[in-house]
Amino acid sequence: MALIAPSLLSANFSALARDCDMVNRSEADWFHLDVMDGVFVPNISFGFPVIEAIRGHARKPLDVHLMIVRPDSYIRRFREAGADQLTVHYEACTHLHRTLEAIRGESMKAGVAINPHTPVQLLGDILYLVDIVCVMSVNPGYGGQRFIEHTYEKITALKELIGKKGSRTLIEVDGGVDTSNAARLVQAGADVLVAGNAVFSAPDPPRVISELRQARTAMA
Repeated sequence: MALIAPSLLSANFSALARDCDMVNRSEADWFHLDVMDGVFVPNISFGFPVIEAIRGHARKPLDVHLMIVRPDSYIRRFREAGADQLTVHYEACTHLHRTLEAIRGESMKAGVAINPHTPVQLLGDILYLVDIVCVMSVNPGYGGQRFIEHTYEKITALKELIGKKGSRTLIEVDGGVDTSNAARLVQAGADVLVAGNAVFSAPDPPRVISELRQARTAMA
């Protein structure tokens, strides 16, 4: 079964405590938090005060995905705000090796996200430092975008690279994930599914989370 990380970018921010409680009670494994700065991506989401508020309600790990420039300047601050896992973009880091070591130095799991145009082969030399690779299956910046079909091939190629390197890195998929493609993503090699609109716009979000989590069984 895949790990499920509901993206709170799609939650109801006027009832954030309620939505956090729903995730706590559901079969979800992580809270996924998208931080956008309006520079690296053409949108602004939320920062430290919201993360700290979520931390006060969450009883599961906070998986924080930074879509920002100069992430190195804020690594310790995100740990202090409550991040358990911190993912930076390959495209935003000039010295990625140094950034990953800094994240691990703050006792967080280290992640690297790659945009749809970025080849997975570029990660070969740093996989030993990476706990999570977040494969973007849409262009980052907005929720509710259409899933990019080439993602399946990227996941398969990344899974092969991870095996070749003898790494235990998890593959996370973010963007356009729902119950219609979850099983195929898991079959391709995904370990973690991030779902936003598919969960929070559903009449029964816990049921959708459960269905996503059973994706491997559904494909068998």
